[in-house]
Amino acid sequence: MSSEPQLFFSDVNERQGSFLRRTLLLGGATVGGLAVLVGRLTQLQIFNAEQYATLASNNQFNFRLVPPPRGLIKDRNGVVIAGNRPSFRVLVVRDETKDLDETLDILGRLLPDTLERRRTIIREVNAAPRFSPVPIKSDLNWEEFSKVNLHAADLPGIMADMNEARYYPHAGAYAHVVGYVAKVSDNDIKALRERGEEVPSILYNPGYRIGRQGIEKSLDEQLRGEAGGNRVEVDVRGRVVAEDMAGSKPPVQGAEVVLTLDNDIQQRALEVFGEEAGSIVVMDVRNGDILAMVSSPSFDPNLFVSGVPSRIYRALADYERRPLTDKALSGTFAPGSTFKPVVGLAAMKRGVDPNRRIVCNGSFYLGRRFACLGRHGAVDMRGALKASCNVYFMTLATEMGPDAIAEAARDMGFGQTFDIGISGQKAGLVPDREWRRKNPVRGDTKWYPGETPSYGIGQGALTVNALQLAVYTARIANGRKAVVPRLIKSIGGVEQNTNAFADLPYDPDMFQVLRDGMEAVTAAGGTGFRNSQLGLGTVKMAGKTGTAQARNYGSGSRKGAGRPWNQKDHNLFVAYAPTDNPRYAVSVIVQHGGMGGGTAGAPRAREVMKVALLKDPEIRARIEQSGFEVQEDQGALEAAARGEPTDTVATEAATPPPLVE
Repeated sequence: MSSEPQLFFSDVNERQGSFLRRTLLLGGATVGGLAVLVGRLTQLQIFNAEQYATLASNNQFNFRLVPPPRGLIKDRNGVVIAGNRPSFRVLVVRDETKDLDETLDILGRLLPDTLERRRTIIREVNAAPRFSPVPIKSDLNWEEFSKVNLHAADLPGIMADMNEARYYPHAGAYAHVVGYVAKVSDNDIKALRERGEEVPSILYNPGYRIGRQGIEKSLDEQLRGEAGGNRVEVDVRGRVVAEDMAGSKPPVQGAEVVLTLDNDIQQRALEVFGEEAGSIVVMDVRNGDILAMVSSPSFDPNLFVSGVPSRIYRALADYERRPLTDKALSGTFAPGSTFKPVVGLAAMKRGVDPNRRIVCNGSFYLGRRFACLGRHGAVDMRGALKASCNVYFMTLATEMGPDAIAEAARDMGFGQTFDIGISGQKAGLVPDREWRRKNPVRGDTKWYPGETPSYGIGQGALTVNALQLAVYTARIANGRKAVVPRLIKSIGGVEQNTNAFADLPYDPDMFQVLRDGMEAVTAAGGTGFRNSQLGLGTVKMAGKTGTAQARNYGSGSRKGAGRPWNQKDHNLFVAYAPTDNPRYAVSVIVQHGGMGGGTAGAPRAREVMKVALLKDPEIRARIEQSGFEVQEDQGALEAAARGEPTDTVATEAATPPPLVE
């Protein structure tokens, strides 16, 4: 018989006490738990209610950045040269697609050209922030836009909307000076970080564009404006279900930029080049305003806004006439005979009498023979400028030496860049003895006398650009002030760069001698006479021709007949008008034109100058008061404004006159 353990209470009260203890312990634990729970609920619902309401709201609403409209760029008369236009586009949101590859396959059947960019699209989508729409294609036509919307149910994560795209209504006329916008690259972000700058969040927006060249680049921050944002309600998957208008912030458009350029003059300057390469700059000699600055051939900057196809970019980059290069600022050339007034100015500063006569027998000898353009006999400075006599200016140059010439050249604006608000300028080269010491030839640091004659006629190591030539001509025409160019007229309504000019360190009478010689150039018998006549009655133009060798021709012809384009001479012409009260200066460089400054440069300068003069109310009134009929010229002006060709230059180009400088 086994025995089992048993509980035995000797007293009923002892058994009841044990039960009560257990009840109290369990009850106390329950009450304590309830107290903690009530306390926590009180904390969450009363004390932390606002905090968690905010967190809940943040989960329910997102704030999505809205890019601001880019600021307009206008010419001096209010003509828009860089604006914004409506553009239909299609976008994809990676996190809302079930299968990105399948979605892109379907989209490719609707928009076949997206198949060509498939790899790029996938890379951009994967790099974009979550729930950030990535543009797949811009500038959809109405048919494409309708197709995407019609098949929206089969395209999860795909949306089509309308935004503002940058637009350049005048295409290539302003491509170099205004530039263009393009996508933000990793290098852009990296550059900001390396400078220690905070990267604006808008730059991470896949559809955002920043300035790449010209004014668009240099004034990018002012043109950007301030980003806005839409406060949108999203579901648990992050998809937009509604927009909170009260919580949204509208974007602020960028500042308006007004340039000193004149659209009519700019358009005409590009038009007169035709298929030739080169540049034209027009300046107001009184205040330095740049009225035109053109590089030819040009390109359409609209191609770059959405991303230029590689085959088109390659064609532009490989073309020998370099349409992507700004020849007005970064193209440097020997100035040829347009430089001769600098040599004359340097000589007069050192006491040379401009009436002194030097005999030209057709050659100058200094170790070897240097040819002249003709046999001019005894000529003074005015006559030497008129005939562009090499012997005269070679003689002065060898008497002075290179340092004196270099000093005058720098005083007139060569060998330097100007703060006009855009980068890319090349200073060119004004050589002197110090330069030679720093740049020896095969270890030889000596400046040899045989280098000076070429320097005296604007060749040798000397190089300049078209803007410098225009500044130089404006300073001669002004005669007293060191005129400095200005391109940006105002930013956001605030006038820019209105400082006074410094005085030129020369007697004004010296400039009068140079102007007399330049007036003779465009008068009967001058090297630029035939193609520099404005046909505006008493309003005349003065100038200086120039032809710069691109290579040594030996005994061959300099006319370029039968030679490859890149072996032909450069043709230059600088001018100002009116001669009796100068207002406008122009410089023209025709790259490898193969003729002369008087035949290639002068007619182009003439046509552009006529537009500038006829647009000036005072000069136009003067022409009309003299009884001269300007209807024909007005027609040319209107044609230029419409972008239509005129036949003045075309006729001369078809049958060029004999080569003259």
